[in-house]
Amino acid sequence: MRLGHCTLCPRACGADRRTGRGFCGGGALPRVARAALHQWEEPCISGTRGSGTVFFSGCPLRCCFCQNYRISAENFGKEISVGRLAEIFLELQAQGAHNLNLVNPTHWAPWVVEAVERARPALKIPVVCNSGGYESPETLELLGKVADVWLPDLKYADAARAARYSGAPDYFRVASSAIAEMFRQTGPVRFGADGLLEKGLVIRHLVLPGGLHDSIAVLEWIAENLPLEEIRVSVMSQYTPFYRSGEFPELGRRLSSYEYRRVLERARELGVRGYMQEKSSAKEEYTPPFDLEGV
Repeated sequence: MRLGHCTLCPRACGADRRTGRGFCGGGALPRVARAALHQWEEPCISGTRGSGTVFFSGCPLRCCFCQNYRISAENFGKEISVGRLAEIFLELQAQGAHNLNLVNPTHWAPWVVEAVERARPALKIPVVCNSGGYESPETLELLGKVADVWLPDLKYADAARAARYSGAPDYFRVASSAIAEMFRQTGPVRFGADGLLEKGLVIRHLVLPGGLHDSIAVLEWIAENLPLEEIRVSVMSQYTPFYRSGEFPELGRRLSSYEYRRVLERARELGVRGYMQEKSSAKEEYTPPFDLEGV
């Protein structure tokens, strides 16, 4: 891993992570904020016992509405060794986790891959890479060595919105290319006898207030560029004004019923398969406590 000149994410900030931190907030050791069973993922991932979720600190994006801002933007967490990370993976499996769910592993990819490889062959459950979709080819190739399931966001199609809300005008170009590569790696979704996802791609899209047309553009891109019968899409209504949302007047409210209904109607027209949240899901309780549990 090139700690002296980091290019793990599309920012390619070139930070020397041996002595400082990158744009993402990452240094020389993995930083983790929570490792516990999590019930609030899609049904095919959470199952009945929960997903063994590891929340990594820091982030290559700067989303003004991030529900996990305490760890993504404020970098809360504890630095641990690769050996300890491998132990955490096996502890989650022992607790009954259906899968190992790595949340925002992008800027920790080399450490994560090493930890998964250390945990194997004792680690038997599928590995889920849960990311913002903003991935470099280098990191996709690296994480692809261990990822059974990709669970990326596709946040925007519009570059101006991506720049305004996430500080990443190149987001759609990068994320759409990354998602195509994720599908190439995993192929069609494969479910076990229990209905849980063992392999494949699930694309998440959070509908934002005032984002009706952009959300529809995202769904149309998916329908035009990926085989809908071989992937799953998760359309989410859980937007709640968080973090710096107050700086953007148009984001200072919850999603309207009309906006969300129109997005769901278009998803159905396109033949999108997957999961569509109830609008009542816009609750703060879906954000877990970041208290170093399991770390």
